[in-house]
Amino acid sequence: MTTTPAAPPHELKRTLKYWDLIVYGLAYIAPIAPLSTLGFVWEASHGLIALAYVLGGVCMYFTAKSYAIMTETIPTAGSVYGFARHSLGALPGFIAGWMILLDYLLIPAFVYVLIAVAMETLVPGVDRAVWIVAMVAMTTFINWFGVTVTTRANFAAVGVQVVVLLVFLALAVLALLHGKGNGALTLKPFWETGHFDAGAIFTATSISVMSFLGFDAISTLSEEVEGHDRRLVGRAIIAVLVISGAFFVLVTWVLGNLLPGIRIKDPAAAVYELADWSIGAWSAIALAWAYVTVVGFSNALPMQVGVARVLFAMGRDRQLPHALARVHPRYHTPYVGMLVTAAISLGVALAMRNMMDELATIVNFGALSGFVLLHVSVIAKFGIQGRSRQLFAHWFAPLAGIVVVGAVFSGMSLLATEVGLGWLAIGIVYGLVLHARHRDELSTPL
Repeated sequence: MTTTPAAPPHELKRTLKYWDLIVYGLAYIAPIAPLSTLGFVWEASHGLIALAYVLGGVCMYFTAKSYAIMTETIPTAGSVYGFARHSLGALPGFIAGWMILLDYLLIPAFVYVLIAVAMETLVPGVDRAVWIVAMVAMTTFINWFGVTVTTRANFAAVGVQVVVLLVFLALAVLALLHGKGNGALTLKPFWETGHFDAGAIFTATSISVMSFLGFDAISTLSEEVEGHDRRLVGRAIIAVLVISGAFFVLVTWVLGNLLPGIRIKDPAAAVYELADWSIGAWSAIALAWAYVTVVGFSNALPMQVGVARVLFAMGRDRQLPHALARVHPRYHTPYVGMLVTAAISLGVALAMRNMMDELATIVNFGALSGFVLLHVSVIAKFGIQGRSRQLFAHWFAPLAGIVVVGAVFSGMSLLATEVGLGWLAIGIVYGLVLHARHRDELSTPL
């Protein structure tokens, strides 16, 4: 009698194809993402909201290029943590993973708060904490059964999002034609004499960058791609950034022409105020339902998947508690990392449920810090160690990425900077402890 051999305890199941990665990335980013920070970016940019998203897209392009390059050489579930670890060494790799965790651990919390704000529009009087707890429980339950089930949910949710957003934009254009806002599709959201301020634009860009976060999470699925084709992940990363970037600029261009006609009362609920004023109360309610029923699944689900894979990779390398590397024997999911992720996201969401703008910038601090080490990894591995002559891919793109990320850092809020630097300091101390205990040696094969 023969038996099926048990799955290795620290190995993920390879089931994902190219379009699974595309859908995962789009679901993580969410086509509807610019609406969540619409009021914050509008106010910070002094009305040049589309320009802020163009600059955010440029910033992310160089980062996407570096991700694509690294995934072909180092396909690891650890994302930037694995790239820096194999290119720069154990301590820089740990710091890269530690900083990107600030992004991956907190961005689901931001989405949970976002859904809670939408629920307030639908059911006034219920504390946001109630909705946050419900969403955390729901996403953890679905992700428990594996990334294949999650991909099916993502595909349907992304499709619905696109339809909802296109209908909303069409109604917004009709409102413009009827004299609302600027009364036409002008170029004012990109440039208007007297409104440009470099500091304000960098601040707005530092917020808008959050809408793009997600293409990088595709790299966390490198060990679950069918057929071991290392090029698929890089191609998917670039494709998702291009698709989402074009969509975001279109959305902010249309709505940026409509926003001058309204005085925003609550930046966190700006899109609902805009919809109510320009189209009708029913449209605000419809958007709120779309956020709750669609974004709640398509955004929060893959976010939890991504951070659980980073914890899995760092636990497997014993950079974090080894229990995080445990894989469910039936569903092949890093279930311990998933539960830890859910607990942390729940705590942060509850603590910062009335501070959406600050939570967004703290998330971005972690992401951008990891991106800097990603770019340095490309230069070190290909430019310096490999003596590459591919000047654009291995020298110009990563250097440009570092410069652009540095400019965006200059627009960070004081709280985000303090929290980010504090997180970095803790990571450095912990990394030195790992080194002293000889737990920082490379042990995971490529």
